Amino acid sequence: MTTHPTLTVGFDLDMTLIDSRPGIHAAYRALSAETGVWIDADLAVTRLGPPLEQELAHWFPEERIQEMGDRYRAVYPEYAIEPTLAMPGAREAIEAVRAVGGRAIVVTAKHEPNAKLHLAHLGIEPDETIGWLWAEAKAEALREHGASVYVGDHVGDVRGARVAGACSVAVPTGPCDRDTLREAGADVVLDDLTAFPAWLAEYARNGSVTPA
Repeated sequence: MTTHPTLTVGFDLDMTLIDSRPGIHAAYRALSAETGVWIDADLAVTRLGPPLEQELAHWFPEERIQEMGDRYRAVYPEYAIEPTLAMPGAREAIEAVRAVGGRAIVVTAKHEPNAKLHLAHLGIEPDETIGWLWAEAKAEALREHGASVYVGDHVGDVRGARVAGACSVAVPTGPCDRDTLREAGADVVLDDLTAFPAWLAEYARNGSVTPA
């Protein structure tokens, strides 16, 4: 029988813990230059969250999407890691989980090796990083690790939390605004991660959700 610590908190990666727009923009520009296919990188970085293949489908025919996805992931470390920044409060959010005796995990749709490169580069150290999961599929990892809270910026993150039976904490730091996140069913909407430690401390004390 699997046992879990009292509190495990899951975090999305792109636009929740990291601002990957500059890096992803550079990776798309590199793929475009290499293939000769126009990719509007400015537009692509406004809709981060869903799996890469959904974005590539806007620019490549179906029969090339897998090949282009593989190529994008291969060039990604060269172009995307260095320009990417931590979101305000990201490191403190992970530390806040540890401060209440919990575990912090990252559950992301991103290619797992590239997700780990980002975190290592930025000095963000979750207990586990699980990739390749989007929206409702994120519930698989959240359940496996016993996560009772999941923090994300996209309605897909809200859906994943709800399927897992976890408290959905949303931040409007990505493509979805506060109203959209609330309408999707987020239990709590914070301005950004800088508000998370105070919310978590109260949640850990009370064991319940205080809307924000």
